[in-house]
Amino acid sequence: QVHLVESGGGLVQAGGSLRLSCAASGDIGRLNVMGWYRQAPGKRRELVARISSTGVTAIMSNSARGRFTISRDNVKNTVYLQLNSLKPEDTAVYYCNRVPPWDNYWGQGTQVTVSS
Repeated sequence: QVHLVESGGGLVQAGGSLRLSCAASGDIGRLNVMGWYRQAPGKRRELVARISSTGVTAIMSNSARGRFTISRDNVKNTVYLQLNSLKPEDTAVYYCNRVPPWDNYWGQGTQVTVSS
C-alpha cells in the first residue's frame, strides 16, 4: 500500500508563487513516474506535470508550461511542484499520484486559490 500526502497549498494573489509537496510512504517501489494533477470546480481532474524516477520531466498542461516546475527528491520520497506567476484559473485542488493514476492512491489533495 502507498500513502501520498500533499501539502503547501494556500491563498495567493495573482502573480504569486507556491511550492507544493507530495510525501510518499509505504510500498514506494510502485512509484516510478509520478505526476501532479489538479481539479478545478466543475471540471475533470487533469494531469499537470509528470516526472520519471530518473528526473525526466514533462509539463502536460499548456497553460502551466513556462510557469510550473516539477521535481523530486528520491531520498526524501517527495515530489514537488513549483507554481510561479499564478493566475486565477490555476485555482484547484492539486493531487499527486502515479502516472497513470491508481485509484487507491488518491490523497486529500491541497487547495490552491488564486485571487485576482
